[in-house]
Amino acid sequence: MVGKQGRENPSEVGGPPRLYNRIAVLRLERGLSRQALADLVGVNHQTVGYLERGDYNPSLELAFRLSEVFALPIEAIFSRTPLRPMSEELYGRQRQAEATPPVPASMSDESVEGGRP
Repeated sequence: MVGKQGRENPSEVGGPPRLYNRIAVLRLERGLSRQALADLVGVNHQTVGYLERGDYNPSLELAFRLSEVFALPIEAIFSRTPLRPMSEELYGRQRQAEATPPVPASMSDESVEGGRP
């Protein structure tokens, strides 16, 4: 959204820093319309749209209500840095663990015993 002086980031005009969120993805995964989510958290459906686009930062109370509706911790919904896709968050770590070769047992035994046979 472009601010009064043609700047795109609200923090450039002294506003609050931008919060990134996964509200749209979480809402769609659960088959909720904007109106249905708005009803669940007690806001206008337009507020949900503003939140999803990052045009509006929620109050702490609203962040907690969203957290309860989605049954997720707040930090899984909101972030101060751009969020990676959820699949990357979940499966990226698993792939890294699978890609790291295991340490052979003989090497780990040597390091524990100081390399003595």
